[in-house]
Amino acid sequence: MDKNERMSVLMQNQNAFDDQTVVRTVMLGHKRLVEVMDEREAIYAKADFTDEDGIRAGELESEFAEMNGWEAESEAQTLLNELDIPSEDHYVLMGDLDAKKKVKVLLAQALFGNPDILLLDEPTNNLDIKTVRWLENYLLDFENTIIIVSHNRHFLNKVCTYICDVDFGKISLFLGNYDFWYQTSQLIARQMRDQNKKMEQRAKELQDFIARFAANASKSRQATSRKKELERLTLNDIKPSLRKYPFIDFKFEREIGNDILMVEGLTKKGYFENLDFIVQKNEKIGFVSDKSTTITMLFDVLTGKVQPDAGTVKWGKTITLSVLPQNNNEYFENCELSLVEWLSQFSNDHYEEFLRGWLGRMLFSGEEALKKAKVLSGGEKVRCMLAKMMLEGSNFLIFDEPTNHLDLESITALNNGMNNFKGCMLLTSHDQELMNTVANRIIEISDGRKTFDKNVTYDEYLDITNA
Repeated sequence: MDKNERMSVLMQNQNAFDDQTVVRTVMLGHKRLVEVMDEREAIYAKADFTDEDGIRAGELESEFAEMNGWEAESEAQTLLNELDIPSEDHYVLMGDLDAKKKVKVLLAQALFGNPDILLLDEPTNNLDIKTVRWLENYLLDFENTIIIVSHNRHFLNKVCTYICDVDFGKISLFLGNYDFWYQTSQLIARQMRDQNKKMEQRAKELQDFIARFAANASKSRQATSRKKELERLTLNDIKPSLRKYPFIDFKFEREIGNDILMVEGLTKKGYFENLDFIVQKNEKIGFVSDKSTTITMLFDVLTGKVQPDAGTVKWGKTITLSVLPQNNNEYFENCELSLVEWLSQFSNDHYEEFLRGWLGRMLFSGEEALKKAKVLSGGEKVRCMLAKMMLEGSNFLIFDEPTNHLDLESITALNNGMNNFKGCMLLTSHDQELMNTVANRIIEISDGRKTFDKNVTYDEYLDITNA
């Protein structure tokens, strides 16, 4: 980094600026500018203004102008307005703002002053979808260097032109966005496993894939140069990742009949009222609500865990159901069983080798399969629940925030498994990529009532509702 370049970092501590006004907090993203402003004001406030003070003030004025100081407050206010922080909040103390607004102010702080290098650590965490989309567009137009750490694959795909893979102590830089890195890495890994494939055939397969990806990439604003670079890539330019991905594949034997799920006049006071919908064949319905508890309660009512106050839920006779709940504590709390024993509860085949095979798919190999269920981490619990769902072989799946606690490799594998599933599905997730690539119908529940129900993707829903 050049000595004249400035790096800006997205701060994570929401309470670090509680004694500062909102506008000043934003301007503190450019620390040198605020230092100059403060020293300038202190000099001009002196009662005994000396010649030395005059010389120093002149130096400060020159530096202040070079940093576009006269426009700084206006720029900070513009950023805040674009992030839906109303003008009446601009001069209140940060300590008086709620957490959701604080996150936006800290984002504005990082973006303030056109930094040469912008470092964003999980920038979409705790942001509403409207703000995430605004940030995507802002960064697409940002002309300087951006370094992003994120589990949001949709965001990485939209914004990034390179992927930096930190893998087994090594850092490797790959041209393209997340999907390109993942798919090419998987392609090369498959080719390496097939040692009989001729070099020419492998190279042609790779070039065909790159050409298709480059054609799609050319539609984005930044992609003209990226397209040319992609077209010049060769087989030796891409190395497979050493990362391990779970194998997630939901199969079912019983075919789905014409009657699947009919919901009429469903009401649970405090959550939803008079809800009607019918699930058709091949539908994967994504649910959206202003309150996540609304959808969790709906799923609990649909599965019979909670009784409704009114209305009916009618499942078809051919339907077999598996559920991934958001809260899975009941399956693991105080459970003394090993993972092999735990999974055996949900299997018709109780042979250890058979069960170990399913656990191995979810990256529980060797001694890992013998650990106690009660000591699992959040991500390990979700992977066990997914193994349970695959074993059950149901033709109707329900997922309530399935990516919670999962790492990026598991999220990608789950996304692929949900995409490939041929049955029906209800899901809700804060993961925009998963919602957009899996759901083919969106139902929105706002203020307890159904306000949207169309056969569209999640991105199309966002465009229609101007979210």
